[in-house]
Amino acid sequence: MISHLSFGVADLVRSQAFYDAALAPLGVVRVWDNAKGAGYGLAGGNDKLALFARPNDVSPPGPGFHLAFDAPSRQAVRLFHAAALASGGRDDGGPGIRAHYGPTYYAAFVIDPDGYKLEAVCQHALDA
Repeated sequence: MISHLSFGVADLVRSQAFYDAALAPLGVVRVWDNAKGAGYGLAGGNDKLALFARPNDVSPPGPGFHLAFDAPSRQAVRLFHAAALASGGRDDGGPGIRAHYGPTYYAAFVIDPDGYKLEAVCQHALDA
């Protein structure tokens, strides 16, 4: 279905530090980088999220858009949230059950340093 998604970021170094930290608990790593961008995905695989430096032209999508990452456990959701906040992200909904999405929908929401809304979600009945 979707091969990958790209974001323009104002400060590539800042964004790499944020995404390196926030995505690590989810098993997502930087799979490539150069002076113009960086890509994130599973180790040894292709990127699913690419960041490209756009210092004067960053415009995150408005209401209704967010990027959700699968988390292997509820603990990974909690670690994602904590790492994102410690790395310059803003809280947009702490870790917890979102019963309106389903009885096992455990998620946390953050806003990255450029204003992109991100989610980590685990839908397992019990923590893995």
